[in-house]
Amino acid sequence: TGNVEFLSETYAHSLSSLGDPEEFKHQVKKQEDKIKTLFGVKPKVFRNTELIYSDDISAMVSEMGYKGMLTEGAKHILGWKSPNYMYSSCVAPKLSLLLKNDRFSEDLSNRFSDYSWNEYPLTADKYMSWIAATPDSEQIINLFMNYEVLGSLHPASTGIFEFFKALPRFAADKGISFSTPSEVFTLIKPVDSISVPYPISWVDEERDCSSWLGNVLQQEAFRKINEIGERVRLSQTRRIRQDWYYLQSSDHFYYMSTKHMGQGGFSPYDNPYDAFNNYMNVLSDFIVRVNAEFPENIENEELNSLLSTIKNQGEEIESLQKEL
Repeated sequence: TGNVEFLSETYAHSLSSLGDPEEFKHQVKKQEDKIKTLFGVKPKVFRNTELIYSDDISAMVSEMGYKGMLTEGAKHILGWKSPNYMYSSCVAPKLSLLLKNDRFSEDLSNRFSDYSWNEYPLTADKYMSWIAATPDSEQIINLFMNYEVLGSLHPASTGIFEFFKALPRFAADKGISFSTPSEVFTLIKPVDSISVPYPISWVDEERDCSSWLGNVLQQEAFRKINEIGERVRLSQTRRIRQDWYYLQSSDHFYYMSTKHMGQGGFSPYDNPYDAFNNYMNVLSDFIVRVNAEFPENIENEELNSLLSTIKNQGEEIESLQKEL
């Protein structure tokens, strides 16, 4: 239809951009390949796990050939600036940035079915009139939310589907159009660059990464999994590679957060300590399997060179057999 654009992400919905640059690049490439296989397109725009972003991450993303990236319009980064413009990375000026508009995104993701909200019920007409009331000089309003907003966080009975169906009509009435990220990057030029020395995300008031890496349990689990990355990437065993991706999902670390205790949430565990213990048990078993394939007493570099030798010998044998 031309109305949808597929963005790239980390294949395992992981935190690899914060701890293992090689794994991060590997996963982005794997996600690119998956999108190409399924939809026949190569993504041009990047959206990191949980909108995590920093100057260092922007440099890696730009290096991988992306022209734009989505992230959070965090107040402590923007200060007096508005998120309703396009910006660029201060360390990779060619990488354009679209920043989430907090208020308008969370009207839909958090508040839409909240009976106690003073603007309840939210209609498409009312919502579009708010957007139309923003200053004309502001170029773009980015609404970023999880897919679960449609039918899960807000069940069909809340009217969420009817609301979305009605949006284009009321937008047209107010002269508001919709664009895919790539269209925006073509139409608009960055007004300024932004500097983000420490990683930000779209979670919690702080808009940082403390929900996943804020306590010693999370940091220990993250350190442990990053230690074996290089070895796992050498493995050709499909099951090991698959389990490795499962273990990297950011949700595992979120379950270990002590920030959200007693607030319900979606954790399958009674508390963060159970989440940590279970994860570390599974990770220990996984490390045993990796070490069974590659003995622990061999250094990574030595192992790499051995595997290269074996691969080269295999190729040489193959070519000699062809000659024969």
